[in-house]
Amino acid sequence: MAVVIVDYDAAWPSLAEQACEELVAALPGVFLEIEHVGSTSVPGLAAKPIVDLMASVSALEAVTAQERALTGLGYRSEETGMRGRLFYFRADASGRRSHHLHVVPADTWDTRNERLLRDHLRADPRAASEYAALKRHLAGGDVDAAAYTRAKTDLIQRLVDEARQARGLPRVPVWEE
Repeated sequence: MAVVIVDYDAAWPSLAEQACEELVAALPGVFLEIEHVGSTSVPGLAAKPIVDLMASVSALEAVTAQERALTGLGYRSEETGMRGRLFYFRADASGRRSHHLHVVPADTWDTRNERLLRDHLRADPRAASEYAALKRHLAGGDVDAAAYTRAKTDLIQRLVDEARQARGLPRVPVWEE
């Protein structure tokens, strides 16, 4: 499937807020923190029209034990191969993904690369512009989602390294294994 990048949509923050409220209501007391991350969380940034959310939990098992509640909201589990993380997606009426939910342990929350990258892109217009240009360039070619993601790795690593260095955090690979 081709990668589609669209201009920033001012509705994305509201969609994220609504999804967060639904998740908290469906799984009361499970999520310690839940935030809008990813490109749709950066004002003005072009993105794939998928709202990415990240939630922290005291134990991943707290979510898997209540997966039926997520299914009721339209979320489906997907194995990503990343240890220490649960991943769910929700699709719209046409079957196109509309939301991603990343669930991570609370003890990793403050140093999550996704949150650090979001904050860095929000604070640094140069970085956001560079990232948007790369995404548009890649999406304009004949590239599938996996190749698109791999092709962004070097820039994402550099931007995350900048964000981590600014906070006195050690460098870590952006792709978990």
